[in-house]
Amino acid sequence: MGRRRGGEPVHGWIAFDKPLGMTSTQAVAAVRRATNAAKAGHGGTLDPLATGMLPIALGEATKTVAWAMAGVKRYRMTVRWGIATATDDGEGAITETSDSRPDEAAIRAALPQFTGLIMQVPSTYSAILVDGKRAYDLARAGEEVVLAARPIQIDGFDLVDMPDRDHAVFDVTCGKGAYMRSLGRDLARTLGTVGHLSALRRLSVGRFAVDHAISVDMLPLLGHNRGLSEHLLPIETALDDIPALALTEAEALRLRQGQHVQPFSPSDRARIDQLGNGSIVSISAGGKLVAIAETDAGVLRPVRVMNL
Repeated sequence: MGRRRGGEPVHGWIAFDKPLGMTSTQAVAAVRRATNAAKAGHGGTLDPLATGMLPIALGEATKTVAWAMAGVKRYRMTVRWGIATATDDGEGAITETSDSRPDEAAIRAALPQFTGLIMQVPSTYSAILVDGKRAYDLARAGEEVVLAARPIQIDGFDLVDMPDRDHAVFDVTCGKGAYMRSLGRDLARTLGTVGHLSALRRLSVGRFAVDHAISVDMLPLLGHNRGLSEHLLPIETALDDIPALALTEAEALRLRQGQHVQPFSPSDRARIDQLGNGSIVSISAGGKLVAIAETDAGVLRPVRVMNL
């Protein structure tokens, strides 16, 4: 079968282990070239100095990116004590130093302060938009960037290693919008010193785990039908945390046409009532994903319609 101009209609997710030095945009381009997919995107930016899990959406899976980004994330991060940098990682210029080094007891005692719902000021070198421009672009241009603190969820923050007096390694489980660079910076300040992130690896995003991800060296496999089928994950992988309903083909057709649907099945109607207004639901028919819908006064309103 020949390849059509603009790429093939490939739909699903690739769990990609992003290497050091590669941007998330470069990773998406590399996977898209390898699969010849017509459309691609990613489920959560990773800085070039970070490695690990970068879910890459192909085709209709790009319509589920928002739900992938909302998934729980796990990181392994290393903090370097005694040196603060402008970027809160190893790339920036040194802005402050300290001879103080925290011991294990002090570190463990401080961690509960950073668990649960906390307020965090993102790094000025983050991708947050400020008056329509990225904070890191403004910072690199020498402009003063002031970012407001915002709530983030940290579900787990554990010390796993202290290889030497200058470094400590942590496992972090968190929600959307948490910056590991800021977390390391703030922990260091609480411990009476300064610090920056010297290494960061994302272990998982929702159901996407780095243990089952493909590396750059494996990308050529995606150019073959067998290799692609072995590594292409279902679109629904990003929707694991939302309720699912199976409708009839007739009901599914109405959703595909952008119409509201009240399911015929009494059990489905009861499920919608139980979920309440404003709930997001994954809709399938005949074993195929049809749409992502929102419950609204007992009916389903299509939010994203899949063209599969």
